Amino acid sequence: QVKLVESGGGLVQAGGSLRLSCEASGRSFAGNAMGWFRQGPGKEREFVATYGGSGSSIYYAGSVEGRFTISRDNAKNTNYLQMNNLKPEDTAVYYCAASRASVAGTLERLYEYWGQGTQVTVSS
Repeated sequence: QVKLVESGGGLVQAGGSLRLSCEASGRSFAGNAMGWFRQGPGKEREFVATYGGSGSSIYYAGSVEGRFTISRDNAKNTNYLQMNNLKPEDTAVYYCAASRASVAGTLERLYEYWGQGTQVTVSS
């Protein structure tokens, strides 16, 4: 059974940093796309970042580019999201996602596997 487990969320002041981790089990995603999405209060879930299986195809939402960095450790089957200079509008539940494809881009429907989410709250 494939499972994605996020960790690293919490409460941080504006301007602070957090590092989210997503550990996958049940199969290797070394050659597959993995990504992060988020859902803020009263909002729809939105794309944050993705990392293709080949190490290329890295994309960020415009709202986080330059502040967030996605990375992965295939040996650990783990995906990371380093979030710097956090803003109150970054407050959301952050979800890790993984795809059977090597590139999945920004589309939720291309990610077959999802974690339960981790809460990130940024205070002003």
